[in-house]
Amino acid sequence: MLNFKSIKTQLIIYLFCLAFFLIIKDRDFAFLKVISVALISTVALEAVIFYLKNRTLQISESSIITGLIIGYVLAGEVAWWKVVLASLMAVLSKYLLRVKNKHIFNPAAFGIFLTIILFSASTGWKGTYLWYILVPFGLYFAYRIKKIELIIGYAIIFLVLFGAQAISQKVLFWNIFGYFSYFYIFVMVIEPKTTPVKIIGKYIFGAGTAALIFILTELGIKFDVELFSLLVMNATVPPLNKLLPRKGGVG
Repeated sequence: MLNFKSIKTQLIIYLFCLAFFLIIKDRDFAFLKVISVALISTVALEAVIFYLKNRTLQISESSIITGLIIGYVLAGEVAWWKVVLASLMAVLSKYLLRVKNKHIFNPAAFGIFLTIILFSASTGWKGTYLWYILVPFGLYFAYRIKKIELIIGYAIIFLVLFGAQAISQKVLFWNIFGYFSYFYIFVMVIEPKTTPVKIIGKYIFGAGTAALIFILTELGIKFDVELFSLLVMNATVPPLNKLLPRKGGVG
């Protein structure tokens, strides 16, 4: 039975509703195919893992969220088997890449990025520029899981770096808001288990992610710099949580 007070349940409903809206609005059945394949793959694999561990059948909310995110990010023309591989690698990363019984990397980002590097998959980031939907709901979720600082840190550095670039190129400052990948920021970057728990760590994480995106973009890196930047910052979370003090107004 669904627990509508659960933030995971609310996120699942939100992602399903947004997907339904995009499919109807754009008549995008390729998106429907990708999100369906990803969802079935993540849910099925994690159910098998749970059964092998506990001898009980269980569908986890996390596997549903991971499948939905993969469906949003991968491009509609990606072959079904690449979607399956991205989904399988995403789920397996939670069990194979761990520090102190916690997975390190954002599962969806990890699976998608490996599929891009190894099998030349492409990303589409479906609906990522619908700021009028993603920003209000994203702020709500960020507030509920106490990750607002991530967004603040990300926004400040992004605006400073890309803003300075826009001014130097004599481009209107407000145009840089069109560069924001709102789905990335308000769904993936704020994922709670692979981001810092201390306040200053959250600011550093958000700022570092934005700075990496700017640097890699300026270097002309061809692969998806947003996913790579998120994974790099995921790797900094254990030391950030360990080294930064809890008291003194900074954690």
